[in-house]
Amino acid sequence: MSVARVTEITAASKTSLEDAIKTGIARADKTLNNIKGAWVQEITVDCDDGKISEWRVNMKVTFVLDD
Repeated sequence: MSVARVTEITAASKTSLEDAIKTGIARADKTLNNIKGAWVQEITVDCDDGKISEWRVNMKVTFVLDD
């Protein structure tokens, strides 16, 4: 039987929402082992001159603890 843990992270991208999510997961993977999924809890954007200048996501990342 495995035990999982959830940690909350924030990631940002000037390119896209998808890139912000991928960047956050990739960075979390450097520290956390056995990432199994993520729940995007909140999406925010920064705007300049009526255009989106940065995408930001808060997500809860689930990973299985090592034995």
